[in-house]
Amino acid sequence: MSDPTAETSHVGAEAPRDEGAPVPEAGLLGRLIDKGGLIFALGIVAAMLILIQEVFLRYVFNAPTIWAHETTVFLCGIAFIYGGLYCTARDRHIRVVLIYDALGPRMRRTFDVVISIICALASLMFTWAAWTMVARAAFAPGGEVRLERSGSAWNPPYPGMLKIFLMLVLGVMAVQFVILAVSYARRGR
Repeated sequence: MSDPTAETSHVGAEAPRDEGAPVPEAGLLGRLIDKGGLIFALGIVAAMLILIQEVFLRYVFNAPTIWAHETTVFLCGIAFIYGGLYCTARDRHIRVVLIYDALGPRMRRTFDVVISIICALASLMFTWAAWTMVARAAFAPGGEVRLERSGSAWNPPYPGMLKIFLMLVLGVMAVQFVILAVSYARRGR
């Protein structure tokens, strides 16, 4: 008589993976992206602390700052942008699971390769579109480097920095999708 609580091994079944880590197919880049997520998580915590400080300064001392709002928006913005890359390394991007979950292991691998190739191409197109924004946000008409600024009283260069960061993340995302496609294709052999 077998123990019903014992784990059974199924031939050809995919091994369970650690949900708190990037997929193995993401490779070294995926592991680096995963580790980088901590920096952006700390940015969200810093944004929270800045907002708490701002509320305290504004309502206790009646001395608000001119930099708190734009800084918290910037910190949260770069965290959200990085979140897309983070989800890619963990293979947590959006897919139609109604179809995907109904497929067998071989068709899933094929879908993984095709989805990764399509996502890499889309990421490359978005990188190009982001470059057109960066060209206007980072360079003056004469060609000198001049980051776009917010136009507020403090006037930080956050808008230009966000656009550059978006372009870089999209480029890395395209590379990550190519790595995933190649890894999925090799796994199918």
